[in-house]
Amino acid sequence: MVTLALVTALVAWACPEGMIHVPAGQFWRGSDAAERALAKSLSSQELRDAGWIDEELPRRQVALAAYCIDRQLVSQAEYATFVAATGHRVPGISKADYQGQGFLVHDYDREVTPYLWRSGRPPAGLGKHPAVLVSAADAEASCRWRGARLPSEDEWERAARGDEGRVFPWGDRWDPQRLNSEAAGVRGTTLVGHYVNGASPHGMLDPVGNVFQWTSTTLADGRRVLKGCGWDDEPGLCRPAFRHGRPASSRHILIGFRCAASGKPA
Repeated sequence: MVTLALVTALVAWACPEGMIHVPAGQFWRGSDAAERALAKSLSSQELRDAGWIDEELPRRQVALAAYCIDRQLVSQAEYATFVAATGHRVPGISKADYQGQGFLVHDYDREVTPYLWRSGRPPAGLGKHPAVLVSAADAEASCRWRGARLPSEDEWERAARGDEGRVFPWGDRWDPQRLNSEAAGVRGTTLVGHYVNGASPHGMLDPVGNVFQWTSTTLADGRRVLKGCGWDDEPGLCRPAFRHGRPASSRHILIGFRCAASGKPA
């Protein structure tokens, strides 16, 4: 007997190349007291005092329509193709502006300079690393050029953790071997998609680790929601439920992006 569910499962969905399809359905968003307690147990006192974990959305089921999302973060080389085709500004920021942003300030000469483009090209050897030093508007322009958009916070979170509300993309236990975080000791970006054993149930790579990722969701104070975590972050932050906001104009070595699109039957 052919059921509606079977017919739906057999429908071929046309996602742009490099994207994965996430079907319509419900997922568990946010964190409950148990997850937040686990996150704090994996965090330093400084991070616990910051209160970020307590600001996560409460755990509840959310329904979403079908959509497509990039399997991998947008790379420096992919962003270079966009820049060459459109004349959009290259990623970058001055020392004064970087320090003036006032958050997560790294040593500009030692840690930021290696990510600056030279003669309109990405840094040597980093072509397959995630594009960084791009604002939310830069990321939106890049996605729009592809006929796509930034994912919403909910779309990003579902793709990153699956539908059962896993604490981490791979399950409920912390495993530092599955991502590029502070525990890896790399102290910089890594190849997009390198940590294949850290993939989410939907097949998204680098769902946490490597760099934070812009979303289209805006907070009440105008800041844009970032999801994921960066290469210098502690385990307590490297969960799909974690969220925090930054000004949409921010350009940082810890912030990259991926694109999304509305899925349509082929």
